[in-house]
Amino acid sequence: MISGHGGQLALAALKAAGVQEMFTLSGGHVFPLYDAAHQEGFPLYDVRHEQTAVFAAEAVAKLQRRPGVAVLTAGPGVTNGISGLTSAFFNAAPVLVLGGRAPQFRWGSGSLQEMDHLPIVSSITKHASTVFGTDEIPAQLAKALSASLSGHRGPSFVDFPLEIIFGSGEAEAVAPSVLSAEPDPADVEKAAQLIAAAQKPVIIAGSDVYGGRAEEALRAMAEALTVPVFANGMGRGVMGGGHPLAFAKTRGLALSQADLVVVIGTALDFRLGFGDFGAAQVVHIVDDPSQRATHASVAVSPAGELRAILSGLAGYNGGRVDRTEWVATLRAAEVKAAEKHAAEMAVSADVIKPANVYGELRKVLASDAVTIGDGGDFVSYAGRYLEPQQPGTWLDPGPYGCLGTGMGYAMGSRVTYPDRQICVLMGDGAAGFSLMDVESLVRQNLPVVIVVGNNGIWGLEKHPMQAMYGYDVAADLQPGLRYDEVVKAMGGAGETVSDASQLSAAFTRAFESGVPYLVNVLTDPTDAYPRSANLA
Repeated sequence: MISGHGGQLALAALKAAGVQEMFTLSGGHVFPLYDAAHQEGFPLYDVRHEQTAVFAAEAVAKLQRRPGVAVLTAGPGVTNGISGLTSAFFNAAPVLVLGGRAPQFRWGSGSLQEMDHLPIVSSITKHASTVFGTDEIPAQLAKALSASLSGHRGPSFVDFPLEIIFGSGEAEAVAPSVLSAEPDPADVEKAAQLIAAAQKPVIIAGSDVYGGRAEEALRAMAEALTVPVFANGMGRGVMGGGHPLAFAKTRGLALSQADLVVVIGTALDFRLGFGDFGAAQVVHIVDDPSQRATHASVAVSPAGELRAILSGLAGYNGGRVDRTEWVATLRAAEVKAAEKHAAEMAVSADVIKPANVYGELRKVLASDAVTIGDGGDFVSYAGRYLEPQQPGTWLDPGPYGCLGTGMGYAMGSRVTYPDRQICVLMGDGAAGFSLMDVESLVRQNLPVVIVVGNNGIWGLEKHPMQAMYGYDVAADLQPGLRYDEVVKAMGGAGETVSDASQLSAAFTRAFESGVPYLVNVLTDPTDAYPRSANLA
């Protein structure tokens, strides 16, 4: 039994769920949570914008596969965190946002920052509630965390009226329960039969494979059925570096020739042509029935705990097609594509291309480095040229595509891995959203490396608009801005690079600096990423 004020009861519930830190921006409505953390020496990290706090919690949730918590004050504190909540929703990240709230006993009288948050957050959370009794706090938080961790994971939101969080109470600290759907054995059997009989099957593994701790089960299934594996999102790296069935550069070729596409743990959204793979049949494996695609033609869609489904597929003992030639064909194409990429990354031109940046960065990145993408074209190139060698080492905004994740993801990554390289890959457009939170990293001794691809434009918009209309508007930034000087002014370090031959040395200095360090790379504004995905 726990006795104390509302913040102490809340902290006991969070600790029972395995939470190890809070991210916040100071606000009076949530002081009791800070007091509880201070009294117990519980880690508390503060930021300069609430979105950064939620993005940091999302990074922890994604990397550590447990709840990440952001504490936001009432009104604008909560609304400033909405993009982070939405990102967590699209990325199936078990984030819990705790909000302050104007006092209930004065509701309707016009208290400071009085607003009902629930109608705003309900559509982007798995659970949203207000706690109206101090004694109810632990049970309500356990309920919210159970929702976040169960089925298809996602964020939850709980707020506390002022008199409830400041009030005193007594309750048991309740641990959340985690529930997952049991897959239908008939669906698993049908999927196994389709995969075994296919001449040219392909697997696409998404973020839920990592989020569901199913990477080993995926490898076992791919090996048992001899199926090439491609990945997106946090599925990148789940096969491990150098695995003979892991492919990255030939997805277009593979999908154009495949007779069966097995999509595991990711949506059939715009990134995958909305599930239309021509004549190929589709098997869509999801972690919860709610994630089954209703817009695409799917042969079968096993739903439930991914490890159970993949283990069932791996254990299929029926006959199967020999796919040695199919794998060899893709491997030969992969080798050829790797040679092409190596030529593209090689430093030779007078201007720096994004490919040059990643070619040189690859030379200094450790195999367990966490790379974070926050940008448009510049980060698209990162996905093309950087290949994570381990699971859980790649963070990007996901299908919601929200800019401004960089500093929050960096904070959450550094908190998760105190001794690894943490590298943020940021477009100069994205830098405008969150760079001020470098001060938060400096002040709390959280060193990271930030590589800005500075082409002075909104490349993701400028080039398509030029192609569509022959002109562009609202797509230019000030060329050559010294983002490194901004970081220096906040106590970090950095430099501007305009000569590709200096990139490698600059990256080495950045990782050795021991402080937030920004490498401001002036890249070619005429270089446009060859985009194939459509908005709709």
